[in-house]
Amino acid sequence: MIDIGANLSNPTFEHDLADVLQRAKDAKLQGIIVTGTSVESSLAALALAEQQPNFLYATAGVHPHDADSYNDNIETQLIAMLDKPNIVAVGETGLDFNRNFSTPDNQRQAFEAQIALANRYQKPLFLHERDAFKDFYAIMAANKKEQTQAVVHCFTGSETALKAYLDLGLYIGITGWISDKKRGVNLREIIKYAPLDRLMIETDAPYLTPQQAGLKSQLSKKNRNEPWTLPYTAATLAECLGVETTMLIEKTTENTNNFFNLVS
Repeated sequence: MIDIGANLSNPTFEHDLADVLQRAKDAKLQGIIVTGTSVESSLAALALAEQQPNFLYATAGVHPHDADSYNDNIETQLIAMLDKPNIVAVGETGLDFNRNFSTPDNQRQAFEAQIALANRYQKPLFLHERDAFKDFYAIMAANKKEQTQAVVHCFTGSETALKAYLDLGLYIGITGWISDKKRGVNLREIIKYAPLDRLMIETDAPYLTPQQAGLKSQLSKKNRNEPWTLPYTAATLAECLGVETTMLIEKTTENTNNFFNLVS
């Protein structure tokens, strides 16, 4: 079982990360990919991955919220990281028109620039899309021929979006959102359209804690999700797909190893 997206460089983990990682190992996680969302967080993710090789890995990229800051200097710093073997994907990148912390034009430009980096360095893409399906799909479709593999992390979109992304050959990352009693209803209904060989699981820690009874009382910090909760998401996803949890874990782990080239 591998968590494809955890924000372990977040300050909330600063004082007890060793305990967080031990709890993840106790929960039978074989690996965690630490998400980079800016140059600073990507460097921090890389540092963590270098401290625990073969368990922690990292992505390097600029989140759409920070796209206004994307420039040649930022790209040069990303390029320096992409040569590192512990960096297994470009991202988190994509489009977020929900809050528009960066302008849509700057988001599109930064997104396309990072797609080009992924193609150049033959790294998969770790993608974010929120309320931006039309533009996101158009950009990914335009790059389909040259594009390396890509996963839409923390997918929470519509049936139309899910089927469109699958048609493009994209992978789908599922978080604890799927167990949310209200927000997760649509996802629980439509995820059956995704084949097992295109799914991966993640926590997006410290966010999106699974909504299973009794789980929150087990958290070491109030409202802080951790990688050890990943089995809960795996179980809910397996239930939605009508498969055994062990099969779901086995297949998503295989998908993750192959997608991010974690095993030779």
